[in-house]
Amino acid sequence: MQLFKHQPIKIYNSLSGTKETFKPINEGYVGMYVCGPTVYSNVHLGNVRTFMSFDMIFRYLKHVGYKVRYVRNITDAGHLENDADAGEDKITKKARLEQIEPMEIVQRYTVDFHNILNTFNFLPPSIEPTATGHIIEQIELIKDILNNGFAYQVNGSVYFDVHKFNETHDYGILSKRKLEDLIHNTRELDGQGDKKNPQDFALWKKAEPQHIMRWPSPWGDGFPGWHLECTAMSTKYLGDQFDIHGGGMDLKFPHHECEIAQNEAAKGQSPVNYWMHANMLELNGQRMSKSTGNTVNPDELLSGNNKFFSKAFAPSVIRFFMAQAHYRSVLDLTDDGLIASEKGFFRLMDAINLLDGLKASETSSVDINTWKQKCYDAMNDDFNSPILIANLFEAAKYINQVKEGSETLTKEDAALLKTTLHAFLFDVLGLENVTKKESGQDKLSGAVNVLIKLRQEARANKDFAMSDKIRDELAEAGILLKDGKEGTTFSLL
Repeated sequence: MQLFKHQPIKIYNSLSGTKETFKPINEGYVGMYVCGPTVYSNVHLGNVRTFMSFDMIFRYLKHVGYKVRYVRNITDAGHLENDADAGEDKITKKARLEQIEPMEIVQRYTVDFHNILNTFNFLPPSIEPTATGHIIEQIELIKDILNNGFAYQVNGSVYFDVHKFNETHDYGILSKRKLEDLIHNTRELDGQGDKKNPQDFALWKKAEPQHIMRWPSPWGDGFPGWHLECTAMSTKYLGDQFDIHGGGMDLKFPHHECEIAQNEAAKGQSPVNYWMHANMLELNGQRMSKSTGNTVNPDELLSGNNKFFSKAFAPSVIRFFMAQAHYRSVLDLTDDGLIASEKGFFRLMDAINLLDGLKASETSSVDINTWKQKCYDAMNDDFNSPILIANLFEAAKYINQVKEGSETLTKEDAALLKTTLHAFLFDVLGLENVTKKESGQDKLSGAVNVLIKLRQEARANKDFAMSDKIRDELAEAGILLKDGKEGTTFSLL
């Protein structure tokens, strides 16, 4: 059903800084590209939040009847340290430290990425291209930019000439930065001296003898620039112009700014009609950072094996917590916030499970059609999931009142209410109908913590035989205990 004809959507466009009525290039079809992960480490929880936001957007566009081609890439080469044009490739560096092939690193962390997203009930994208699978396309794109006079070659590398481009175009149109005001923060590292100007960025980098990941090109052996990859892959599968480009707020500059410049330099037109950016995830009011230790990964949050949270949380509870903030808002991850979300999540699940057993009346005391449209109005307003959830809680309250006899509901309205709740809770928000009894993570975490306390008591009493027995038998059961300064934690083998 083509609901989109009756449910116009407004999207906040980062390019214009305003909400705009969404009109796809081709009626009934949507092309959407989202910048995927650089697979050199386990996926960060902040990245999960970004991908979850666009998973919800993908789900809603499909729900209202659009045929969506959703492209989300895998960066498996070319992303240098600190997002700069100098330093070491992130994947190559990890491979060197672990003394294995770079593609072993790519495989390990691509699998981890998919496993985590599957755990959180993500829909797979329509296409998931890799940077290394599109070297030819990137080389051809560089040729176009060179031929149009917006790039230059030096010592086997090719750089985009930002100053030349800005003479006839607006470099900074997305981030609202002026070229003359840009301050270059990159340290002087290998390759920086080749640039005409510090604002120029690499389209192709010469591979030094020690660089493992390298490909032949007209300019010598090298590897593509990080910004170039997304331009090549997005336009290959969605066309020179497409509807939506998404990513984290941190990618707006320079990554997305450079994408716009590359496409305009090569194709003569801006590539995207609607730029969308998801905001960051904080932990206890502070930015997540490995260097400060203020970070938790998805597995640790799911298992309860961390120093920040009092218990384990089910994937749908975490997903529900993230949906309670608008995708453009900063979200603060806290123990109190997750516990509150858990209570709300189970309240909704309990309510929807009551529907089939409600006594039908001749009339309904609430207009279900009006309530249903309020749910659509929320999502049509730049995918406002917090307002949607507020409406879903209204329905849960109404269901409980019908059960108590203070409100009434006809059989037909009960069916409509159930269909609508299922659509928004499970199809759009991507939640799963898990009851408290079915969620065994709390029980596992609680049981293991009891055994950890017994082991600590045994050690305090110098009963090391019992202490070792508890540790060894848990290991046989697939639960690994880890003793550290913060105490004893556990992980699943």
